[in-house]
Amino acid sequence: EKLVEEQGMTRLLHFEQQLTVVLAAMEHDGIAIDRQGVEDFGVYLSEQIEEMQQMVYDEAGHTFNIGSPKQLGEVLFGEMQLPHGKKTKTGYSTNADILEKLRGEYAIVDYVLKWRQYAKLKSTYVDGLSKVIRADGRIHTCFKQTETRTGRISSTEPNMQNIPVRTELGKEMRKFFVAPRGRILLDADYSQIELRILANLCEDANMQQAFLSGADIHASTAAQVFGVPREAVTPQMRSAAKAVNFGIIYGIGAYSLSQDIGVSVREADRYIKRYLENFPRVEQFMTRIVEDAERTGFVSTLFGRRREVPELKSHNKIQQAAGRRIAMNTPIQGTAADIIKIAMIRVYRRLAREQLDARLILQVHDELIVEAAVQDADRAAVILREEMEHAWDMAVPLTAEVGKGESWYAAKG
Repeated sequence: EKLVEEQGMTRLLHFEQQLTVVLAAMEHDGIAIDRQGVEDFGVYLSEQIEEMQQMVYDEAGHTFNIGSPKQLGEVLFGEMQLPHGKKTKTGYSTNADILEKLRGEYAIVDYVLKWRQYAKLKSTYVDGLSKVIRADGRIHTCFKQTETRTGRISSTEPNMQNIPVRTELGKEMRKFFVAPRGRILLDADYSQIELRILANLCEDANMQQAFLSGADIHASTAAQVFGVPREAVTPQMRSAAKAVNFGIIYGIGAYSLSQDIGVSVREADRYIKRYLENFPRVEQFMTRIVEDAERTGFVSTLFGRRREVPELKSHNKIQQAAGRRIAMNTPIQGTAADIIKIAMIRVYRRLAREQLDARLILQVHDELIVEAAVQDADRAAVILREEMEHAWDMAVPLTAEVGKGESWYAAKG
């Protein structure tokens, strides 16, 4: 306690202790799952895996173990002489980056990537979830409060934080998390919480104004970065600006950004420089954070959560660069994690206080999921939004979108 007090983390510890009750209730309640749906999806994936496997064999002219990087590398780069083959000690590299460069040009590569996607979904999610459905027809994940370095909650058995959302097929998994008869799921998601926190912490007037006016932040950024009026912003410009907005939080460099949005390194460098000219306080804030961390050896969130950054003292340049990225990102991501924890405590207590038949059952990064009886769902949705939006008062307000549906997929909209 003395150490916690000396380091200014008493309030933080208080939140974490209150949160244990909430997480225990969530673990106890679990989330209902459509067992039959999961099994049917597994059968579908098995068929797709077999079909892709056959396509790969037809292209290669013989059978081999697609799951073996060594054999796959030999077929693609040895026998078929595809470009970008990089030989390592163990054979050719077949990692995703290399195969992605060949996607669309060589049919066999497209089939291999699809085979990998189906195989991953089947083994990790379908087989993985099927093993952990309890007798009550629900999955009870285990939440961890002290696992991550940024303060985010993590979960295991199963890990609910990495249910895939990037691909259409991955999103299908959310259809199997359901509400029992007579109940409904509410899904609330913070809108761009990390960018809002950055706008608060760095106190950049331009950035704060974009949020306060209710504008689309990515379109506003695009207009400033590309020097065009808002109405002239194209979808491509917006998507490049979005990559810059989120990249800045992670201390992205011109090379990484160029890879992400498919432009030259020079062009990417120009975007970053323009961005920092338009939002001058962002660069000052990031520089100050890194300098403070180099001096003190740690960074902290708005609520005082500390993270040591020994990488900054390393003699290795790559380690040092990683340390700088950690120093820039942790105060933002960590503050977002702290705020969602406060929101969870508030939602949990208010649902209990108003005696609604509704309970908080899941948290995934910036998203909270409540299961409610149909008659209490509208009231619970109001509570969910209010408590998330008022979890912490800042110069730039927090906003949360709430959806409802009979499955996580439907509620997510």
